[in-house]
Amino acid sequence: HRLNAWFLSVCCALLLVLGVGGMVVAFWFALVIVALPSLIALCRRAIHYLLRAPDEATGEPPILPVTLALADRGTQMLLILGFGWLLVHVAGIDLGSMGTAEDMQTRLLRAGFNALIIILGADFGWTLVKALIVHRLAPRRLTTTSQQAAEPSEQARLLTLLPIIQNILFAVIFVVAVLMVLSTFGVDIAPLIAGAGVFGVAIGFGAQTVVKDMISGIFYMLDDAFRIGEYIQSGSYKGTVESFSIRSVRLRHHRGPIFTVPFGELGAVQNMSRDWTKDKFLISVAYDTDLEKVRRLAKKVGQDLLADPDAGPHFIEPLKMKGMEAFGDYGIGISFGMMLKPGDQQSVIRRRAFAMLKAAFSANGVEFASPTVQVAGGDSSAAAGFAARQVMAKRALDAGAGG
Repeated sequence: HRLNAWFLSVCCALLLVLGVGGMVVAFWFALVIVALPSLIALCRRAIHYLLRAPDEATGEPPILPVTLALADRGTQMLLILGFGWLLVHVAGIDLGSMGTAEDMQTRLLRAGFNALIIILGADFGWTLVKALIVHRLAPRRLTTTSQQAAEPSEQARLLTLLPIIQNILFAVIFVVAVLMVLSTFGVDIAPLIAGAGVFGVAIGFGAQTVVKDMISGIFYMLDDAFRIGEYIQSGSYKGTVESFSIRSVRLRHHRGPIFTVPFGELGAVQNMSRDWTKDKFLISVAYDTDLEKVRRLAKKVGQDLLADPDAGPHFIEPLKMKGMEAFGDYGIGISFGMMLKPGDQQSVIRRRAFAMLKAAFSANGVEFASPTVQVAGGDSSAAAGFAARQVMAKRALDAGAGG
């Protein structure tokens, strides 16, 4: 605050000196330089106060970001253009003759005025773009059940696409504004555009991997292969999509690490967060197991899981026995399956189903398959035959030695 007070005091003293000295043009220029930023800040605070978010208890709809951006940037543009017109009037410049005069000073002044308009227009357009994107990303009030069901996937896709679109639009607006400003100052932009094309081709040849990543990312977005918040797997990489840039995606593994994977290295993507997921597993039981009893036990476990308040909402189809899959070395392989909603609860529900099946099998005498060894013994005929074979083998050896 003391620094602001000192600055204001110095500015007032400077304005006083310029006014007393009769330097009218310099006085107004200094006044504009001092007053314009403060006035813009004051108007911004007033607009944000008048268009502040209403109290939630009133139930009134919130102020749209686009409306706030229009009022803020529109007021700023009017203030800058108004003070600019004031300076032109004080300096005695005829705006009508600026379009036809060809002296250097007038041409520079005309170019500077046009460049100011271009910069203000670009800033105004970019502010509107950002406000529209913020409005699209903000949670919206829904009135129907179908809209509520469709909101998560639509919102996830918007969260995925709009940041990329925002970056692209910023680059386009910035480049176009710079080229237009250069053109107003008499710079021939055609060679710049041609040079940019040649430079882009050279960059493309020198950074083929980066270009490949960027193009691959565009096609992944067009195919809607994944969205922010979805769990995907590609090769040795898997995790929840947290964010991405123009050339890579960030995956949060369920154990914590973050993988930053270039789009060009993703390849085929397995999306585990769309619509539904099926979980199948195989359990081996002894050969003398009653399969009908196993089916009833599995159905009972599936009903218990479906009735559970934590696990039940995640089911589309309950756990049930699919049937016998294979004859193993030590037992019968039986297949079980269940259909779940996408999310991060599949492994939790699977582990819980394993524990409940183990408890149900143990309580009802169903034995899991395990390796067994059978040893033959106690048979006198088998022992006699073995002894006879030993005698015959000894006689054959003795005959071969004597010959």
